[in-house]
Amino acid sequence: MLKPLSDRVILKLLKEENTTTKSGIYIPDSMNKEKPFIYEVIAVGPWKKDSDMSGIKVGDKVICWQYSGDEIKVKDEQFKIVGIDYILAIAE
Repeated sequence: MLKPLSDRVILKLLKEENTTTKSGIYIPDSMNKEKPFIYEVIAVGPWKKDSDMSGIKVGDKVICWQYSGDEIKVKDEQFKIVGIDYILAIAE
């Protein structure tokens, strides 16, 4: 599995939403402007000395922007690696 360094967090997208207008026209995500998505925290790095990651732990559901961080594929699964500063909130 992946082990993040520094203040990085590994996320996995929980649900990708597609938009359909009231009249039934399908708008794929690629046509939408950047929007936040809900991810599950898969792994948390060892932190930097000056970062506060005490509120983020494996298994949390967090909100992060669609295009922040770097996307990688491991064993046919998509993950996102982001710095702690790119996580907007913990979804409870």
